[in-house]
Amino acid sequence: MTTGGGDSPVRTSYRHGDLRRALIEAGVDLAREGGPPAVVLREATRRVGVTPNAAYRHFADRQALLDAVCSSCQGLVAGAIEIDQARVDTTDPVDGARLRFRAVGTGYLRFALEQPGQFQTAFSASSDLDSATCAARAGPAGLTPFQLLTQSLDDLVTVGLLPAGRRPAAEFLAWSAVHGLAELLIDGPLRALPAPVKQTLIVRVIDMVEQGL
Repeated sequence: MTTGGGDSPVRTSYRHGDLRRALIEAGVDLAREGGPPAVVLREATRRVGVTPNAAYRHFADRQALLDAVCSSCQGLVAGAIEIDQARVDTTDPVDGARLRFRAVGTGYLRFALEQPGQFQTAFSASSDLDSATCAARAGPAGLTPFQLLTQSLDDLVTVGLLPAGRRPAAEFLAWSAVHGLAELLIDGPLRALPAPVKQTLIVRVIDMVEQGL
């Protein structure tokens, strides 16, 4: 990954009163280019076209901007999951619940591979689990990635695919497995694997999670 450099475009305008949003959008662009380390106030203000001092009316420091960008990036992860869930095409409630659960994993991992910088930024500023249900981190449907996962697990219980006694903490097991694979694929020893091999691993890990619940 590379950070935003001096040749990056500078935004020369933004809607009046919406500087905060413009700075967050610039931060999301920086995250895409270089991950969490690239999200810095000075470069964000340069891209928006304002002085660094202007940013401090909205963000106390770099960490405050990173927190906001983290939330936006989690919303993008949620959107990717929603796209994969929307592709589920079945009228059978049992099969539908199972496929939507799997789509949480495929959407999550697809986003990680397509946008590694934003993916890593999405989970770089979360100090506790409360942030996983913060409205600022929700996607178009109003749910965060964590909430989409918990909803899909609840649906598995409803249709009888997951015994109620095995439901507690299932989201942590599923999340750990899928997120661990994501990190290995985008910034770990599995990153050099050919794309077809990566896709095979994704399917097999999701199979493992589904069968192990």
